[in-house]
Amino acid sequence: MCDQIAVLSARPATIKCVHDIQLTIEQERTPLISRKAPEFKDYFDMLWRELGVHEA
Repeated sequence: MCDQIAVLSARPATIKCVHDIQLTIEQERTPLISRKAPEFKDYFDMLWRELGVHEA
């Protein structure tokens, strides 16, 4: 699991922005445990908006 996520632009790819990820997890950080963190959904939604993918 990562502490930062870089969002890339369309081709030719350049770094649009970098987001620091801070999840409130007291256990070992695994993908399944991370998805249960209260702030996971906020990061998920923010990143998809950055990519230009919107829920209808």
